[in-house]
Amino acid sequence: MILPLLAAAAPTAVPAGGGHIRFADLGLHPDIFSIGFFTLRWYSLAYIAGILVGWWYLLKLLAQPGAPMARRHADDLVFYATLGIILGGRIGYVLFYAPEMLLHPIRILRLWDGGMSFHGGVIGTSIGIILFARKHKLDWLRVHDYIACVVPFGLFFGRLANFVNGELWGKPADVPWAIVFERTVPFDVPEPARHPSQLYEAGLEGIVLFAILWFAFWRTKARYQPGKLVGLFVLGYGVARFIVEFFREPDAQFRGSFIEATGIHMGQWLCVPMIAGGLYLVLTAPKRRTRVEPIAGTQSVA
Repeated sequence: MILPLLAAAAPTAVPAGGGHIRFADLGLHPDIFSIGFFTLRWYSLAYIAGILVGWWYLLKLLAQPGAPMARRHADDLVFYATLGIILGGRIGYVLFYAPEMLLHPIRILRLWDGGMSFHGGVIGTSIGIILFARKHKLDWLRVHDYIACVVPFGLFFGRLANFVNGELWGKPADVPWAIVFERTVPFDVPEPARHPSQLYEAGLEGIVLFAILWFAFWRTKARYQPGKLVGLFVLGYGVARFIVEFFREPDAQFRGSFIEATGIHMGQWLCVPMIAGGLYLVLTAPKRRTRVEPIAGTQSVA
């Protein structure tokens, strides 16, 4: 749906090899506006939008029978989850993609230097949820189920922000919707048109994954089988990311390494345990189904 609109978004675009659109002609910029020393970036707005929209949707889920926590827990949970996303995402990026930063710890605090790792964010968020559940004496696995249903919002906004930033572009391609991004090759070398892999991820990890979890929550009894919803999320994300990585440009720091020699990107290697773990949670979820006593105070659900 998004891809066919790109041409219309840049009616004055100058054709580049094969008539492809130049990213520069789309009029996109990482910054929304600046006032003095303050600059609001699309990437920051994506985080904020993901958290706020996810919070709103979480309250909708908690209003349904059998919720593992009450509405009053939502505020505390958002704090723990947000802290887990930021700390886990940054630490994960350093460990998985830029271990050289450990030699210069101050760079780790510069969030604009490098990036964030989704896989690290997942680990950080999970730790935050477990600590939150222990504090309030809640079922941590069922809390994970509900949080998994809202994560696709953040993924969708985040990948759109990646596109606006002109980063994490795909491999050279000649498809009609390929885009000529800037500064993807050495100076004086013609820029090739590339897959807008950020939009592929926004579609698969955001829209498609949300639709799967929406159906599972609202049209099946999945929420009464602890671990099934989070299993679907982990499995779905792992498969989606593994597929899209075939269209993404490999990380520069791994070129010529064992990882590149295998033909599998770092992102794909990190998805293998996610796929295995997600499949395990989905297949074993029926065995964990027990009588659910909702925190909200409505009648129990078998």
